[in-house]
Amino acid sequence: MTLIDEPQSIWNPEIDFGTPAVRDAESTVSVTIDGRHVDVPAGTSVLRAATEAGVAIPKLCATDSMKAFGSCRMCLVEVDGARGVPASCTTPCSDGMVVSTQTETVRELRRNVMELYLSDHPEDCDGCARGNCELQAMAATVGSAEVRYGRPETREEVAHAHPVDESNPYFNFDASSCIVCSRCVRACADIQGTFALTVEGRGFDSMISAGGTDFLSSECVSCGACVQACPTSALQEKSVVALGMPTRSVDTTCAYCGVGCSFRAEVQGDGDDSQVVRMIPSKNGGANEGHSCVKGRFAYGYAAHKDRQLSPMVRDTIDDEWRKVSWEEAIAKVATGFQALQAEHGVGAIGGISSSRCTNEEVYVVQKLVRAAFGNNNIDTCARVCHSPTGYGLKQTFGTSAGTQDFKSVEKSDAILLIGANPTDAHPVFASRMKKRLREGARLIVADPRRIDLVRSPHVEAAHHLAVLPGSNVAFVNAMAHVIVTEGLHDAAFVQERCEDADEYLAFIADPAHSPEATAEVTGLDPDELRAAARLFASVPNGAIYYGLGVTEHSQGSTMVMGMANLAMVTGNIGREGVGVNPLRGQNNVQGSCDMGSFPHEFPGYRHVSDGDTRAIYESLWGKSLDPEPGLRIPNMFDSALAGSFRGLYVQGEDIAQSDPNTQHVEAALRAMDLVVVQDLFLNETARFAHVFLPGTSFLEKDGTFTNAERRINRVRPVFSSKVGLDEWAITCAIGQAMGYDMSYDSASEIMDEIAATTPTFAGVSFDRLDELGSMQWPVFDDSSTGTPIMHVDGFVRGKGKLIETVFVPTTERSTRKFPLILTTGRILSQYNVGAQTRRTANNTWHPEDVLEIHPADAEVRGISTGDLVDLSSRVGSTTLRAMVSERMPAGVVYTTFHHPVTGANVVTTENSDWATNCPEYKVTAVQVGVANQRGDAAVAQAREPSSVHA
Repeated sequence: MTLIDEPQSIWNPEIDFGTPAVRDAESTVSVTIDGRHVDVPAGTSVLRAATEAGVAIPKLCATDSMKAFGSCRMCLVEVDGARGVPASCTTPCSDGMVVSTQTETVRELRRNVMELYLSDHPEDCDGCARGNCELQAMAATVGSAEVRYGRPETREEVAHAHPVDESNPYFNFDASSCIVCSRCVRACADIQGTFALTVEGRGFDSMISAGGTDFLSSECVSCGACVQACPTSALQEKSVVALGMPTRSVDTTCAYCGVGCSFRAEVQGDGDDSQVVRMIPSKNGGANEGHSCVKGRFAYGYAAHKDRQLSPMVRDTIDDEWRKVSWEEAIAKVATGFQALQAEHGVGAIGGISSSRCTNEEVYVVQKLVRAAFGNNNIDTCARVCHSPTGYGLKQTFGTSAGTQDFKSVEKSDAILLIGANPTDAHPVFASRMKKRLREGARLIVADPRRIDLVRSPHVEAAHHLAVLPGSNVAFVNAMAHVIVTEGLHDAAFVQERCEDADEYLAFIADPAHSPEATAEVTGLDPDELRAAARLFASVPNGAIYYGLGVTEHSQGSTMVMGMANLAMVTGNIGREGVGVNPLRGQNNVQGSCDMGSFPHEFPGYRHVSDGDTRAIYESLWGKSLDPEPGLRIPNMFDSALAGSFRGLYVQGEDIAQSDPNTQHVEAALRAMDLVVVQDLFLNETARFAHVFLPGTSFLEKDGTFTNAERRINRVRPVFSSKVGLDEWAITCAIGQAMGYDMSYDSASEIMDEIAATTPTFAGVSFDRLDELGSMQWPVFDDSSTGTPIMHVDGFVRGKGKLIETVFVPTTERSTRKFPLILTTGRILSQYNVGAQTRRTANNTWHPEDVLEIHPADAEVRGISTGDLVDLSSRVGSTTLRAMVSERMPAGVVYTTFHHPVTGANVVTTENSDWATNCPEYKVTAVQVGVANQRGDAAVAQAREPSSVHA
């Protein structure tokens, strides 16, 4: 924890290191600054060199996260032998340079410049009053005690006074306090890559503009980069205005997507009355390096929402009213209920589902509860319905169930193949890093049926958009590999030296049946376009593959993952920066939940339950004989419940009644169970079928770790103590204790110590080491290792990479006369998964309901216009939502998101799933769409409110 003596956003010469410069690491130059000698890499700015020499130079427009700009004229210096007084942020050092930063000429110029700034900056500036204005702090430093031109007392007297723009739900823009330093404009361009802001007008009429309109109506994506960059209170969080400045801070990790951004939670007050004032992205965050998105930066208010449940509750049947009880009574009901079910129906009659929103430590104890206390392997996780094919496919080909690179690796990519992913919406901080690399000249190939933003956005345009038809991914990736191999563009040396089964695979992929021409009818792709894309990917020095749920959530999801691994291997794009096969994980700890043994066939570290040596490790430590047979997957649990053999379920932090496919089937299975236990923040859709509700903890109360999509293990630290009275891992342990199995820990760090002691890839991980290093990427094999950013450098984990023949098998889910369209689904920037968190924040401003995107040709024949209510139906169910006529989807394909329970998109998705992992085929559902006849605006409006279960 850090006590905040003064706001850390104020200019502080001791912690602000100036603007980075392009440096030549091969050569150094010697510079003298105010009599201090310093050696720096050639190309270093004078400002940076001064900071490294311990010399503070005032500045306003420069920051250490953006390129030098040189507009504020506060960082002026004198250089011996040079004419003029240059800006130190844009002046590169040369060998032998002698710099003076405090001559009378320099000081006088700074005072004059500061006078000009203050002459148009109001004395009642909110930031000045709060001590949160860099301009005011610097005025005292440079000695501008008076303003000869007069200083406006109020914002109304400022020459460029304008009404405060309060349109954005999270921050205000007060042009009267703006000094037009352009830091916000450059942050929007250089860091975020949205280019939503600009400077309009000249002289005193100059002002920052959000595209000529207000912030809410503009292209602004509310990432907060502009707010973070602003040196005054012109851009300021509404939470700071309402609550005042924070008094302490805690470093933690975001609990939204798999990017895993590091934040400093700035808090006001101590104890139970603590309030989060704002979340500041950490410059030292390995994944985000000071950037953020609208969810992580602003959408944390759900943790204090009125819907949150803080007490355990029980009921005898799902038709009864909930009754609040003590923790002791709730735990006893769970334990005795599960034991009774096992006594009547057998040891395998109960199971658990762990959460990818919980910490590694919390997930670990859930799988331990199931294996040691329940006595079976009936443990699964939400990764089953999103990225289980990633784990299977990458383990078969590379030997480990995770992506190969760190996020920073993309900065070395020359061509990026983006398949079935929409990072600007689902992984926006990584998307900004990718867009920066694309602006620098890397080429982009987008393989997606939908025209996502990256196909064409400001300063970024894909070289190829391959609108591959849903369900044909494997045919597509085989065609790419076919072109590369048959045209001799593959890396023959890499294939022969580092891969096995090469001859068989090369013969398989060279078959003319895999050519772009032969597969065109299936994929819907122009053969010439596909060939051009394949040649581009194979011809660059570094080609990287990034993918998302548009790959995994198919009946051939595992085959497609292996196909992408094949493509990376045949082109030699493995084992260095800028290359690799990189899954963009959806939830904050979906990688970690898999790492921690949440699958029914694997212990932590992806070791099979049938392996005697691994089982012996846990049997010795846990004091229990463990089942060598895999348990039930989530779909098997549902089927067994309807068959009568599976009777009880412990669900930690997952809303399976909303997130899993074929909702009617899921709900029927839940109704068939005798004891459903839900542990969550809110009474969600699954809780409608629960008999016991155990309140959970938000990320602001957790102590532990998350593991992001790049295998980065980040610390999560409690901002305040648990609002429900117990840590979430302690609740799980209490159930085990009540069932007669002794499982207890004194702290979350003790759980991580057990993980490290039993899991080779985590052997060198501890809270102390993470606190010291900031983060580590597994594998961390011992205490001397700091982690592994790039995998498979000298060899694959399995020895040689395995090239696997990827036979295309068409999905059984095909369009028919009754259901002639194909539905695919995805995410949107402002909302997150089932919306339990984001729907309880102001993020609803941007996406208050799910809509159905439909091509104009399909809309016209059905008489559908944008805004119409339409019925969406499949062979398993139907729902109603609003239509949006759009050409982003090809004719014959419709698209929607799944963030609102009113829509219940999974009511229409079917039971089809991946052949290897049972990951549902969310991305291919045959549907019909028509103008709604029965339900109207009232039904939709009612459904937008939380259902009665949330009351």
